[in-house]
Amino acid sequence: MVLVGALLALQYNLFWFSAELSEPQRKVSLAEAMALTVLLALCVCAFAIRRLREVRYEAARRAVTRSQMRQLRTMASHDPLTGLANRRELDSALAGAIASSANGQEHAFFLIDLNGFKSINDLFGHAMGDRVLQAVAGRFQSAARPSDLLARLGGDEFALLSYDVDRDTAHAIGQRIMATLDSEIRVGGRSHEPGASIGVALIPQNGSTPDEIIHHADVAMYRAKSEGKTALVFFEPPAAIN
Repeated sequence: MVLVGALLALQYNLFWFSAELSEPQRKVSLAEAMALTVLLALCVCAFAIRRLREVRYEAARRAVTRSQMRQLRTMASHDPLTGLANRRELDSALAGAIASSANGQEHAFFLIDLNGFKSINDLFGHAMGDRVLQAVAGRFQSAARPSDLLARLGGDEFALLSYDVDRDTAHAIGQRIMATLDSEIRVGGRSHEPGASIGVALIPQNGSTPDEIIHHADVAMYRAKSEGKTALVFFEPPAAIN
């Protein structure tokens, strides 16, 4: 478009036209007037097209930036293998749950450790182990309520934060989690039957900080693991055990 304007200007000597307009005897021909009009229109069009491209480019750049920011936030708060929440997201949710307990709300925290998973990694490799973890995560997700937060803490350890539950409801949720492992997990043409040891800490009864809640659930989980099979154990203070 700019090239066409330049050719028109050369054709009608328009580059020198402004200087010659000061001469009284100079008369503008119809062809020159039309050429000036076309040249002006071409310049306006060229400017408009360029501006439109700049606006579209800026809009696309902002859209990419927003998408990248969402991806970064997801990466910062979720486990890349399973897509579940990570430890950082869980700690934040636990702090919020503990704070809400001041208003009389009760919650339950489940610490879940898979039994027999190490042998899967040792016998079939980490790639197979990762696929089993993904399958287990999907099963646990099906047992959790939409309002619950399911997280993977690393390795074969998972956690579940259930909101607004008493001990009986927490026990029922724990039973559902264990039931998800009743049937074998078939991955890569092989069958796997991992179990789970689950420790439960109640909020606010069993702690006033995220670290206390996790520690007490961990104590209960090791008691469950000592039974040597899939089991669910609630944390009990030492005085209550004695």
